[in-house]
Amino acid sequence: MNGDVGLFGPGSVTWKLHEEPILTLGGLRSLYLQALHPRAIAGVAQNSTFRTDPWGRFNRTSEYVGTVIYGSTAEVEAAAARIRRLHSRMTATDPLTGERFRVDDPDLLRWVHVAEVESFLSTARRAGVKLTDDEVDTYYTEQLRAAALVGLDPATVPGTAAEVDAYYEAMRPELAMTREAAETALFLTVPPVPRNWGNTPLRLGLSLGPARWAYFGVAGTAIALLPPWARKLYGGLGWTTTDRTADLSARGMRLLLASLLATLPRQYRVAPMRLAALERLGLT
Repeated sequence: MNGDVGLFGPGSVTWKLHEEPILTLGGLRSLYLQALHPRAIAGVAQNSTFRTDPWGRFNRTSEYVGTVIYGSTAEVEAAAARIRRLHSRMTATDPLTGERFRVDDPDLLRWVHVAEVESFLSTARRAGVKLTDDEVDTYYTEQLRAAALVGLDPATVPGTAAEVDAYYEAMRPELAMTREAAETALFLTVPPVPRNWGNTPLRLGLSLGPARWAYFGVAGTAIALLPPWARKLYGGLGWTTTDRTADLSARGMRLLLASLLATLPRQYRVAPMRLAALERLGLT
């Protein structure tokens, strides 16, 4: 194998997991979970353009994650440096205490990191992706490299499934349904529809009606995939039947995505950043 493998490489559990399109659902789940930390969501709400440019922010976030997973060492370091610079200039006000705090506070960065990687992993497994317990722990350990990129000390970040469970248990007293959390959850569930797709104007009633209803199903599944204690904070129920229904829905979505991808030409079945990495390594 030739070329720069970047942060992980094709032999990693990270590459194995992130080839799954269902991780997009995991990303949405992570946003609902992250919003339950009062300071974390205040930092986003008070500094982000997600309300005025939600699709642009989504694309930028996806590009960053894709770069960390598949980029060359230079690309990863450049992207991480940019994120650290942006975070270093941002502050926000605690909605509960009125205290001013830095967005790059390690406690906040750690919460966002853990909620994201745990959501990716949990969603994939519940959707039917086969991973052993050892592979799960390996994924968490590999992702410590991503945590270091944003300025965290890897020694302070959970690196196994047991450590993540213990971290969530310790964090639960700090989590709450704030006004910003509720507004963010509503925004995630009913996002604004873009008026154009590329250069083509959309007729909202005809073109996006079915798509919007389909998205409601996706958002509902993302919420149902949350841990029972997180669903309760959103006013939902912690029933095991909800978990079983969410599992069935996630599995159905994964199968549907696989079927849709199978109809595409081969070069379009692989995410562009993954394809670029394979080409860089001479593995196409």
